[in-house]
Amino acid sequence: MAGLNELSATELVAGYRAGRFSPVEVAKDVLAQMDRCEPQLNAIWHLDPDESMEAARASEARWQADAPLIVGGAVLDGVPVTIKENIATRGVPMPLGTAATELTPKAEDAPPAARLREAGAVFTGRTTMPDLGMLSSGLSSFHRLARNPWNTAMNPGGSSAGAGAAGAAGYGPIHLGTDIGGSIRLPAAWCGLVGLKPSLGRVPIDPPFMGRVAGPMTRTAADAALAMAVLSGPDARDHMNLPPLALDWQALDGTLAGLRVGLLLEAGCGMPVSREVRDAVTRAAALFEEAGAIIEPVAPWMTPDLLKHVDDFWRTRAGVETQAMPAERRAMILPKIAEWAAAGLGRSGEEVYRDYAATLEVRRLTTAASERFDLILSPVSPNTSFPADWACPCENDMARTMAHIGFTMPFNLGEQPAVAVPCGYDAAGVPIGLQIAGRRFDDLAVLHAAHAWQAIAPAPRPWPFAALCDA
Repeated sequence: MAGLNELSATELVAGYRAGRFSPVEVAKDVLAQMDRCEPQLNAIWHLDPDESMEAARASEARWQADAPLIVGGAVLDGVPVTIKENIATRGVPMPLGTAATELTPKAEDAPPAARLREAGAVFTGRTTMPDLGMLSSGLSSFHRLARNPWNTAMNPGGSSAGAGAAGAAGYGPIHLGTDIGGSIRLPAAWCGLVGLKPSLGRVPIDPPFMGRVAGPMTRTAADAALAMAVLSGPDARDHMNLPPLALDWQALDGTLAGLRVGLLLEAGCGMPVSREVRDAVTRAAALFEEAGAIIEPVAPWMTPDLLKHVDDFWRTRAGVETQAMPAERRAMILPKIAEWAAAGLGRSGEEVYRDYAATLEVRRLTTAASERFDLILSPVSPNTSFPADWACPCENDMARTMAHIGFTMPFNLGEQPAVAVPCGYDAAGVPIGLQIAGRRFDDLAVLHAAHAWQAIAPAPRPWPFAALCDA
């Protein structure tokens, strides 16, 4: 029999409303699943069952009084959520995936966590990430190696590695990640989830930075929409926060007919697209066309030179930030990351300005391409899953650590919304992701399309919940 931990957020809210089960029962099931699976997956670094159960009991009392909390027109009261460790939560340290960080409890919730707490969500765990969020992997100098629930020999992706693994393992329905170049969509793709990178500023975040967003990782588009109704509330701490906008997040109609949809099958830079990925995305595009979408090929706008400039710019940022650490703590960073960041130091102002100018060019080109279509379909990543202990997919070569983000990163710099949805499986049994990107600020369009895709997609394989329990 399926556990309560396996239900979607919309199913949980309906169950609470009907009195079929309570937030306390659900929290117990989620914590029990974590207890069963964590020795294999290493998705959670901070777990406080007492905190979780206290929040669940408070929610249960509100539901019994027929007074659940409503935030942004949505009800998340009593729904379990996990939160990526780089999103501050009150009273919990924030290691940022690295042994170099001092474990000082945070004084207050960052904006996304604050919105979820205000809505009565039950915090069940803080999920793991690689050192400083600088890998598409679960490799860390602080945490045990995060693994993919579909095949524990394989990588869950990153940097929202623990969030991806938690979602596929049945640790509740909603998992909060962050994304600056693909860090929500990559693990969502390889863990079979719906992973939304919102428009920049749609979900307030602290500290804000060029391209950096927080967003939900769920098993259904409807759950992602429910989470966004809460997460998109304004917060003055984010100086890049978009103006508040009354969006009907939960009115997903799933209509694809008549949409003009671009199909991008080559990134123009980085790794070549594997046959498995190309075939899966091409099949998905054919189903969009059968549903009435108008599919047109899109030529790539990224180039190897633009990708190198972005890589160099991020290396310099990482180098400057890590140099600010005491030498003894800096020495604790994962060596592959330390070497990558150090390569960004000692560069001239002219060189760094050229890198910055390239980020603006990526933004210009991505916006121009996006404005031609209602949506753009592409792979999330050119590659399929890779070994769990690799730092990055390109033969574990940090010199090419950005070679797989040619499809994802442009929409961070361009500020467009983009969502990962599952569209097949590779030879190792690990999911393959389809990216659906939209025009800047049109977050609802990509959620509508993700919801429509889930209605027409081939039947997915069973989630690995039971197999993990039996292992």
